[in-house]
Amino acid sequence: MNKTVSNFIFIVVIGLIFINCANRGTPQGGDKDITPPKILKSEPENFSTNFKGKEIKIYFDEYIKIKDIQKQLIISPPMKTLPEITPFSSASKSITIKIFDTLQPNTTYAFNFGNSISDNNEGNLFPYYRYVFSTGDYIDSLTVNGQIFDALDKKPDTFVSVGLYEVDSTFNDSIIYKENPKYVTNTLDSATTFSIQNIKAGTYMLYALKDANQDNKFQQKTDKIAFYNHFITVPTDSTYNLRLFSENLDFRSFRPQNIAGQKIVFGYEGDYEHMHIDLLSDTPEDFKHRITKDEKTDSLYYWYAPKIEADSLVFKVTNKDFEKDYTVNLGDKKRDSLTIKATPTGAIRVDEDLKVSGSIPFTAFDASKITIMDKDSTLVDYTTTFDTITNNYIFNFKKTEDNTYKIQVLPEAFTDLFDTKNDTLNFNVKTKKSSEFGYARFTLVNATYPIIFQLVNEKGDVQYEQYSSKQEILDFLNLTPGKYTIRVIFDTNGNKKFDTGNYLKKIQPERVSFFKEIEIRADWGYPETLVFKEEE
Repeated sequence: MNKTVSNFIFIVVIGLIFINCANRGTPQGGDKDITPPKILKSEPENFSTNFKGKEIKIYFDEYIKIKDIQKQLIISPPMKTLPEITPFSSASKSITIKIFDTLQPNTTYAFNFGNSISDNNEGNLFPYYRYVFSTGDYIDSLTVNGQIFDALDKKPDTFVSVGLYEVDSTFNDSIIYKENPKYVTNTLDSATTFSIQNIKAGTYMLYALKDANQDNKFQQKTDKIAFYNHFITVPTDSTYNLRLFSENLDFRSFRPQNIAGQKIVFGYEGDYEHMHIDLLSDTPEDFKHRITKDEKTDSLYYWYAPKIEADSLVFKVTNKDFEKDYTVNLGDKKRDSLTIKATPTGAIRVDEDLKVSGSIPFTAFDASKITIMDKDSTLVDYTTTFDTITNNYIFNFKKTEDNTYKIQVLPEAFTDLFDTKNDTLNFNVKTKKSSEFGYARFTLVNATYPIIFQLVNEKGDVQYEQYSSKQEILDFLNLTPGKYTIRVIFDTNGNKKFDTGNYLKKIQPERVSFFKEIEIRADWGYPETLVFKEEE
């Protein structure tokens, strides 16, 4: 064999051996980088005094990136014109802060970056970095600490702003709607505790906001609020607890609209219970009307008969301190048709009522044309109540487990405002076996009455509820198996509902206690003793 060819074959074979060996396993890299970036220097240095510049630069030992800076960055005191932070999206070894606002004299400023800074490669966080400077001769160093709770939910919201308004000659209660606070911090996305730092000595109003548009001002419609009952004096060693709540909206009505024949919708915000709708236009002698509420939206419907031959109608809407007149153009619109439905459908609990509702207000009901029969063809006695605002007839009748009930509605049992009557209707519901349900018994120790005792699901929706005004054992029967959280509302004013707070009126929400999650199983009982703390 030619020596050159022989050498070539030898080289190829040796190469294949090395390739084959290499394919048996790939070299592993070193340990994963878990070290966060480090700051090399800042210009000016962190905690500088007599600051007069417009630009700050912070240098790191490796490439970093900034994420969610709009949510994470907290500037205290807030600036009316937000600074420019770069790099905004690309990686860099430095951060530049360009200040456009006019800084206040003798004031300590803090830039809290939260969890927005990380290294570019592994995403290792440089958490809660704070850059602080003073426009005066010294850095304010006092703090206010506390914890955020939710008035009605087990866990408070994330990203809750907590601030201080200085109580001076310019302070008034409405400042929270108009001006930025003197100092502010944020719980960000994990903590329920807060610490407002670099505060000067003084008297302050302490508050918290779940600030929907992040403008540091309170909007009743979109924001949750919490406030401390009294002004606080700094320095302080106290820890302050704040309870977030949504205020009931101040009442206002919207321009009504004619949406169907002889049906006008009145939209509103706030409490409708004291809302009155009066027709000011002339009406015929046989005129009649009804008002019903929409099942899902904040709207009332004004129904009337007979049809009025006019181009428009004038109404007056009143509610406590509210009064306004509206003109509604009628036009020529088709009337709604009567439809009737029953709820629930399918399964019904033995302690649950059947509701029959109509799409048009009922004006007459003939009980002789309705029968309820069980699976043994036995007639079942029932009673009814009528809720005019929801247009529901509520049927109450005794039910037993594992039974079927047929509700037959003969023609002309229901008559609506337009003198329309129903055709034959049939509804069927069925109860389950008692062994498919669980039950719970609660013994309460040191409870302050009256209370609203609730079992809520993971979303905070009430599944079962009992009201108690005295010390007693509370039994919950026929519980659907599942997990529930125990919530107890202390009904201070005895009106049998949870009352939220009001900032301007300085009213705190009613106190709520949460207990552990329980699991209800089928055909099984859950006994529990709940011990309330003295302050509750």
